[in-house]
Amino acid sequence: MLKGRSAIVTGSTSGIGLGIARGLAAAGVNIVINGFGKPEDIEAERAKLETEFGVTAIYSPADMTKPADIAGMVTEAEAKLGSVDILVNNAGIQLVKPIDEFPIEKFDQIIAINMVSNFHAIRAALPGMKKRNFGRIINIASAHGLVASPFKSAYVAAKHGVVGMTKTVALEVAETGITCNAICPGFVRTPLVEAQIDDQAKANNMPKENVIRDIILASQPNKRFVEVEEIAALAVFLSGDLAQSITGTSISIDGGWTAR
Repeated sequence: MLKGRSAIVTGSTSGIGLGIARGLAAAGVNIVINGFGKPEDIEAERAKLETEFGVTAIYSPADMTKPADIAGMVTEAEAKLGSVDILVNNAGIQLVKPIDEFPIEKFDQIIAINMVSNFHAIRAALPGMKKRNFGRIINIASAHGLVASPFKSAYVAAKHGVVGMTKTVALEVAETGITCNAICPGFVRTPLVEAQIDDQAKANNMPKENVIRDIILASQPNKRFVEVEEIAALAVFLSGDLAQSITGTSISIDGGWTAR
């Protein structure tokens, strides 16, 4: 169904992004991975995509705070892979602080990476998608794109912005073969969340197990982390032909968090 398509997945050298990249590659999609990390680790993941799934995989070091880098990543993908059929905007960072203590530069950086980078990537990829009358734009938002939590002003603002941008893009391209949707996960056990667990354990002088159940997963009624593979499977479905009428939506995958 997706064999021969090409995708960019931002923030995909680890965590959710890498899981989505692997899910798409397993469906036959050529992949551009992007993000930071040790060069040898990134190369190992890139090579595994090719050897395990028989697709072409390239790496872009584009900095998601730099519009020129983002546009260049799309141009490179189109040149090397022939097209960008699927764009997954996943790159994100987090900081937990009271708003009156929130570092201004960190607030700006979170907004830039978690939200503004989506605009630049979509803007660069849309012309090619319009020419081909096909495109799948998937923005990885969050349960925090639908509801708020204390001490996450930048992240919540950015993810609410992503949900709004998703709706706008979907309406603008509604008469083309392009869809735009947001996936809104609850807590997934990624390096980003691991850092929050450690911070909360130190701040509250609690064992990590208690932090996980009583603080991190307090909002998730099923009391379990969302698996990366669950998000990847949803992204693969949204990338296919059977999802052509699903657009402008924010799909929760959060263990019941936003049902409350």
